Amino acid sequence: MSTSTSDNGKTVAIISYLTLIGWIIALIMNNSDKTELGSFHIRQMLGIMLIAVALSVVSQVLGIGIVAWVIQIALLVLWILGFIGALQGEKKPIPVLGEQFQEWFKGIG
Repeated sequence: MSTSTSDNGKTVAIISYLTLIGWIIALIMNNSDKTELGSFHIRQMLGIMLIAVALSVVSQVLGIGIVAWVIQIALLVLWILGFIGALQGEKKPIPVLGEQFQEWFKGIG
């Protein structure tokens, strides 16, 4: 693996954690020059985003504000852990569902 490819993978990994727009940009960048690291973090962030949307909808429907607040804090922690892994150039899955995200979204990235 060349240095430019590994640098591109790390760049894609970091960008994937920067909002939905960053995730889309990272996906496009990774499609033109696929890297294992970039694909890994694209799948991790996709999982975090989908969990966030699903839990937000559930908490709104059920009207459970304090639970929603706790869930948002937990998602922020997962996002931080994923972002730190991307900054360090590591393929470290987030706790609890990280391995599942890799399996569920293996066709993405």
